[in-house]
Amino acid sequence: MEIRYVGGPTALLEMGGVRLLTDPTFDAPGEYPIGNRALTKTAGPAVGADEVGPVDAVLLSHDQHPDNLDRAGRAYLASVPLVLSTGAAAERVGTPVRALPNWTSVEVGGAVRVTGVPAQHGPDGTEHLVGEVTGFVLDGEGLPTVYVSGDNASLDVVRAVAERVGPVDVALLFAGGARTPLVDGYLTLPSADAVTAAEILEARYVVPLHFEHWAHFTQGRDTVEKAFAGFGDRLRLLGPGERTYLDV
Repeated sequence: MEIRYVGGPTALLEMGGVRLLTDPTFDAPGEYPIGNRALTKTAGPAVGADEVGPVDAVLLSHDQHPDNLDRAGRAYLASVPLVLSTGAAAERVGTPVRALPNWTSVEVGGAVRVTGVPAQHGPDGTEHLVGEVTGFVLDGEGLPTVYVSGDNASLDVVRAVAERVGPVDVALLFAGGARTPLVDGYLTLPSADAVTAAEILEARYVVPLHFEHWAHFTQGRDTVEKAFAGFGDRLRLLGPGERTYLDV
């Protein structure tokens, strides 16, 4: 399996000959409105949309926040045969977005099964404020089991996923400890909770995503590296544009 970190929540995954892209964000740094507020992007992607090349599907955790789907990301979706996401995203964006409800699966590229799994984008009881989000589990015959957390802040959700899918080979954890005035609490896993999530999943490898490049993240590369210090080579903390090859 190969993973290339593009920046923010965006990574290119290749497994079983299938190419998948998570949460496409390709805009430049700047202020990005969301309602009556704005999120500040501090760095652009290391890889442009034109460099990513064709993919078999996009795994979109949600469409309602510009740090997970920005303007250039939305434009990119027009070139993609399939986007798997929430029911709300399918209604708002339309083709090629397809709703993937929790615990339902679809085969992509004839080799990879993609299953929608729960995600909770904030503390209990805040979904009406933050909106619907989803995570994903990837697997297939002779392929690793891969968990993509999406913007999840709940360890109870991680436990529910682990109970259904068992140990995972690779966990891609959105781990920036995001916070905004919208809710009182984390919107994504902080570093220490990301370690706990990896342990719950019994992950062989951990690839952090969405831990930098936005001002509303309370934690970043240094805290992730420190928290995962005991993981050794199991942690693949990539720099923008870097690839890792996992023998799983």
